[in-house]
Parts: sequence; structure tokens; C-alpha cells
Amino acid sequence: MEKRLLLIVLTFLPFLSFAQESKKIDSTAIFILDKMNDIIGDLESVSFNVATSSDKINVEQNIETHFSTSSVSMVGPDKLMSRTKGDRGNYGIWYDGAFISYYSFDENNYVTLEAPDNIITMIDSMHVKFDFKFPAADFFYPSFTDDIIDAFDTVKYIGKKIVEGEECFHIMATNNEMHVQIWISNDTGMLPKKLLIMDKNENNLQIESTFTDWSLNPNIPESVFDFLPPPNARLISILAKS
Repeated sequence: MEKRLLLIVLTFLPFLSFAQESKKIDSTAIFILDKMNDIIGDLESVSFNVATSSDKINVEQNIETHFSTSSVSMVGPDKLMSRTKGDRGNYGIWYDGAFISYYSFDENNYVTLEAPDNIITMIDSMHVKFDFKFPAADFFYPSFTDDIIDAFDTVKYIGKKIVEGEECFHIMATNNEMHVQIWISNDTGMLPKKLLIMDKNENNLQIESTFTDWSLNPNIPESVFDFLPPPNARLISILAKS
């Protein structure tokens, strides 16, 4: 897989460059990120919930925060389903290894597209071509730790913190344009608890995601990933980004 920055970071910035000699990489932070990445990489299936707040500049040039919650289920290497409810729309995504379907609950319309045969390649392709958003996709990339090292000047472990009653490892990554904080649960699972991304070049706009209800290797029926259009749903077409 091509080395790339976090999908959420790519949403903010088209290009980043860094001076290798100026990097300050904390080995403890990298050990924790690698351990989390290894645990996630060994999963055969997973489900979780994620609550996200996202800052945008509105027409009056003020910062406006939008909120959403998503439920995500995955079976490796080629099954994914997510349902998102938020103040910018309610929608679902179903991927069965051959096709991906996007359905708007608000508008009762859908689109079904051919897709690559694995989750990671599918996410890359659909994000680049159609700007599809996949909750928490970043943590499921095998290259997650390497992407952090490549993208940021400083990566450091700054101690243990309590997040919503859970003790977490707190890691910070910074460069001239971005500021990222990651909280990882200090338990046997070592799974993501919270992610915060700040864009220094855009009025410190932030995206914050909080993860709950992780279920590791659950038995998820294959029918969960099959999309069946509801009655009277309208099939639409979408154009790839130019």
C-alpha cells in the first residue's frame, strides 16, 4: 500500500513536507502505537461506535461545529458496514468485497459502485474518487505508525490520562501545520479511545473522535454487509471527483 498521511489529515491539507533531521521521535510513543497497530491488525472482525465533532467555516466565516455518531462493523479482509447519524445527514455504507453501496436515510436514495476486493484498498479508492468518509479508518491501516513518523516532526508520549473513566496512554504528534493527539486505552486491548486533530493553518479547526463499545472478533453474519434497497428507494448516480 502506498505510504500516505491519515485520511482525516488529507481532508485538511493537499501537501505536507518535513525535514527529516529535525524530527524528535519518542520511542515509548512508537512502542505504544505499534502495539495498538499489531492488536488491530490481528483482528478477524470488530465492531465499535464512534462519536465525532468536526469544525467547519460557515458562510459568515465563523467556526461551526457539527456532530455525528457512527456504528461500524468489519470482517477482514473484505466486509464493512457503517451507519452514521448527525446534524449533516444520516446515511449508511455497505461493502461486501465486490460492491459498495451508500444509502441516504434522509433522502431515501442510494448508489451502488464496483469496489476493490479488500477494505483498505476500497477505502483509499472511494475516498479519492468520491470523497466517501469512513469513520476511524486511519487506525486500520497497517502503516499507521510509519505514516505518523513520516508526517510529523515531533511524536511523543506525554503520560497517562483519564478519559471518560478509562486510563489511557496520551500521545501527541505535531508539525508546522498540524497538531494531533491520540489517547489509547491502558488495558489488554490497547485500543483507540480518542483522536483529536487540529489544523494550525485553518483557524485551529478541529476534528475529535471518541471510541466506545469495542467488540473484538465478534461473530457478525455476512448478511449484515449486504445492502437491500428499502421500498421506493431511488437509485442515483454520482460523478468521480475531477
